[in-house]
Amino acid sequence: MAESTEQMGSGIDIVKLGVATLVIIAAIAGFYHFAEQPQLYRVLGLLVLVIAAAGIALTTAKGRALTGFMRTSRTEVRKMVWPTRAETIQTTGVVVVVVLLVGVFLWLLDMLLGWLMQLVIG
Repeated sequence: MAESTEQMGSGIDIVKLGVATLVIIAAIAGFYHFAEQPQLYRVLGLLVLVIAAAGIALTTAKGRALTGFMRTSRTEVRKMVWPTRAETIQTTGVVVVVVLLVGVFLWLLDMLLGWLMQLVIG
């Protein structure tokens, strides 16, 4: 019984995703079809239809899973401990110094290899 329900849900989900795709295609086609209308109205119509398509897609099983994932991700981000301003400035300073040192090292290595190549080539 659960198998048939799962298959039906999957079939309905496929239909919903197909409808959402058709709505997006219609939105794009309508945007270009009504080229003589002001662009503001065309963009607003496009946005409304894309939001409607997203709403349809979010009612599927994968859409609900995505919504749940986004909620748990937001909860996890709230748990993070962010660095203080001083820590951020110190870390940025260290990164800048290391980048400069590596840049000078690579420049010197390039000069040395260029000098060696001129000696070899003559």
